[in-house]
Amino acid sequence: MSGLVTAYGKPGQGEVKAMLEKIRHRGPYLSGTFENDRIIMAQNYLEADGATAARDIKIPVSSSYNPNLRICYDGQVGNWDEIALSHGISDGPFREERLLLDLYRHYGAGMLQYLNDAIFAFVISDGDEVFAARDLLGIKPLFCGREDHTRYLASELKSIIEVTGDVYEFPPGHYMDRHGRLTPFAQLPQSQPEVLHDDLEKMANDIRVMIRQSLRKRVDFRLPTGSLLSGGIDSSVITLLASETYKEKYGKDARLKTFALGVGESTDIRNARTMATHIDSDHHEVIVDLNKALGVVPEVVYYLESFDPSLVRSAVSNFLISRYAKKQGIQVLLSGEGGDEVFCGYTYLKNFPLEELFARQMECIGFLHNNGALRLDRMNQCNSLRVVAPLISGELLNYSFAIPPEFKQKPQGEEKSEKWIFRKAYEWLLPESVVWRLKQEFSQGSGTASLLPAYFEEAITDGELADAQAEYPIVRSKEELYYFRIFTEHFGAGRAAETVGQWISL
Repeated sequence: MSGLVTAYGKPGQGEVKAMLEKIRHRGPYLSGTFENDRIIMAQNYLEADGATAARDIKIPVSSSYNPNLRICYDGQVGNWDEIALSHGISDGPFREERLLLDLYRHYGAGMLQYLNDAIFAFVISDGDEVFAARDLLGIKPLFCGREDHTRYLASELKSIIEVTGDVYEFPPGHYMDRHGRLTPFAQLPQSQPEVLHDDLEKMANDIRVMIRQSLRKRVDFRLPTGSLLSGGIDSSVITLLASETYKEKYGKDARLKTFALGVGESTDIRNARTMATHIDSDHHEVIVDLNKALGVVPEVVYYLESFDPSLVRSAVSNFLISRYAKKQGIQVLLSGEGGDEVFCGYTYLKNFPLEELFARQMECIGFLHNNGALRLDRMNQCNSLRVVAPLISGELLNYSFAIPPEFKQKPQGEEKSEKWIFRKAYEWLLPESVVWRLKQEFSQGSGTASLLPAYFEEAITDGELADAQAEYPIVRSKEELYYFRIFTEHFGAGRAAETVGQWISL
């Protein structure tokens, strides 16, 4: 979506310029810097974020009531229409920034209560007061650092490392004041809300309505838009709805561009073809092999800012397909990310009794900020693509909390069917082979999960791994060691490594 950098205290223009240059990929279309008293604020935008704005507009965006009050922002407000209507904010360029500045002017930190269907990271300042915040799930990235008397905030770790090694992740669901104090403003529920009902037909219809509304609030097809399509239930539902909306806007013969990636005739490739035929999309396939995957690993680790094997593997696939979509002229890319967290899709969750499922779901959602959400953001932003994930919706998430656990993971004999209610909601709209396909991570379905670990088992010796683990116990495998070495070349093994989330399994 976009990138931001701010320095507060005794900032230097050269430092901020260097920090912004590190994340130029997040917004090569439009950028600007503002300096006032004790703060320098810098922002860049993708064309998909600022396409309707005059190229000479002043960035960061300012308040109409106070030209010194500025905002650096990265995010998407799903409920913009309803909030803007009640606050008299007009549509047009940088409408979300203007809304946030107005909310801040009226409510201060209380503004955050209005953003329950938004993903965001932002900094608002008039040069004296500073207010920064990040959404509850941490879908949008934000990092902090401090050096001497200056505090830094930026969208990516690489920006902070440019000026200081004292770096940490800005915690999700918190805001920061000018003194650097962090205060939580929201948290995930500690216990399952009361079950709303167990009416299967109503529940399925509610889910369909909410997802359709979420997509239409977030996507207008104003710019070239395509959709990732793995052939799994999540991406297939989003692609189905996007295709319907696209045809409504451009005619029944219009064909949405869809993109799939795999190693040879992988499961993803086969199922994506089935789905593409079903919706009559303009379908593209990227076929990769070990050499192609290995060739982009250094770039992936650098942009991803992680060395977790499971995450890097799936990020390799995401990076390659995103890069291809960009070359095809796509500027906005749709994703089915979030479905596993909302509807309990991860297969490891089957190992727990149903009475534990809600607690495990909250744990899983808590991993998002430096796991799946990191890949979603980075692998598209590094290719200067805006990514939209309609399943990451505040309304849908809150609704899912009250769904009975046996509807999320349906017991069927000695097995469980993951995301059962989600599948039931769309079983008559999608091919059966797609609806009831077993959950696979992106790297598993595309085939990269089997390629990379096997290669590193041969490329790195047992002795090398043992020596590395003696110094860095955080390293769990030969594959992780390979990624860790690349990571530390760019970011070091100190505080930066502590920001890396590690998935529960390799």
